[in-house]
Amino acid sequence: MSDKPNALGKSDIYDARSLGAPRVIILGLQHMFAMFGATILVPMLTGLDVSTTLLFAGLGTLLFHLLTKGNVPAFLGSSFAFLGGYEAIAPMIDGQPNKELLPYACFGVACSGLLYLLLALLIKLFGSSKVMKFFPPIVTGPIIIAIGLTLSSSAINNCNEDWLIAVVAILLVIVCNIWGKGMIKIVPIIIGVMGSYLLAVVLGRVDFTAVKEAAWVGLPIHWDATVFSVLGKGDASLLITSMITIMPIALATMVEHIGDISAISSTVGRNYIKDPGLHRTLLGDGLATILASLFGAPANTTYGENTGVLSLTRVFDPLVIRLAACFAILFSFSPKFAAVIGCMPTATVGGVSLVLYGMISAVGVRTIVETRVDFGKTRNVLIAALILVLSLGIANSSAGAISFTVGSVTISLSGLAVGALVGILLNAVLPGKDYVFDAEAPSETGVDFSVRNKEKNVKK
Repeated sequence: MSDKPNALGKSDIYDARSLGAPRVIILGLQHMFAMFGATILVPMLTGLDVSTTLLFAGLGTLLFHLLTKGNVPAFLGSSFAFLGGYEAIAPMIDGQPNKELLPYACFGVACSGLLYLLLALLIKLFGSSKVMKFFPPIVTGPIIIAIGLTLSSSAINNCNEDWLIAVVAILLVIVCNIWGKGMIKIVPIIIGVMGSYLLAVVLGRVDFTAVKEAAWVGLPIHWDATVFSVLGKGDASLLITSMITIMPIALATMVEHIGDISAISSTVGRNYIKDPGLHRTLLGDGLATILASLFGAPANTTYGENTGVLSLTRVFDPLVIRLAACFAILFSFSPKFAAVIGCMPTATVGGVSLVLYGMISAVGVRTIVETRVDFGKTRNVLIAALILVLSLGIANSSAGAISFTVGSVTISLSGLAVGALVGILLNAVLPGKDYVFDAEAPSETGVDFSVRNKEKNVKK
């Protein structure tokens, strides 16, 4: 534990290297468990391979850390934003993977990653201030809140499977984090997972059949499931359709990326949008998505679950995240391990997720409070209200998205995408802006927006 305060003036920040190798390994495992439930859920919903997903979540995270100078404590897991794209191009057939069409859907997702590279190039050429002026706290704060609240419904649904197991996981996390001492205090997630999992086993609520049938070692890449299997000899028109259908989704995921980086910056107290730079984080996320998709894994995205772990444990050292990535890679070669985690009670995942998703929304609230957003101004109230209502309302609607047709192509936008885009547009056009981006002065939220005093024309 460090006594030196960070940018937030807080001293309860832990340096992973001072904790010793055994504890650091446990911290890495904790981050892996935090991302595991959501990461493997995407391949389960789309028909993609779980082991391939784990491999490229780990490789994508390491690539991201390489491109961001190893400074940003972010884990890249499976993105839920592209589920609609997979459903449109390669829908599951009676609950079984559409193996023939999945490579085409992956091609469209890989093309989406190119948009990340384009935006990264524009930011590199023209500076982050040109982009970040569209993302003041009145926009990023509600977006971060919406990210956590949108995910919360999935946590509740998981908890509904067995509230006893879920509540045990929640209580263990809370008790360890509030009253725990030493290592107990900084590994509440892994204790919550193991404790509730063990209780479920004792109560006979876990079926280990899949574990018995799984092999100990197996290759995580399957050539027939890669994009390379359809390039050249595949259906060219289907490749184009997939590209046109799925690429627009990247407009939403890039906004989510900026929100996630702002959330991580706020949690850690460092301005990652300035250093290593938003262009580097976008480049890392985009290349990781391209790499994963080409080999038959889901698109990657910075994971809110791991941001929640950072907030709980106060261990911000990116080394811990890289260890989690290495564990994911290692275990991707073991179908039996994947089966053990796959047997984890849904309620355990739900209970832990409930806490982590709440932590994400709390970071959004803190962003608004610490940057002194003026809700006495009608424009700010309208922007925040529409972001939250659209994001949550559309997500909880029967369709779960807004769909429209352009020519013969149907495009679906998630509630978070619509809310974010509306918020960005309103902030750009409504008069009365009271924030100016200053990339040279990092603040608690990682993005400094100084309040402008119009009468004196100075910054407060």
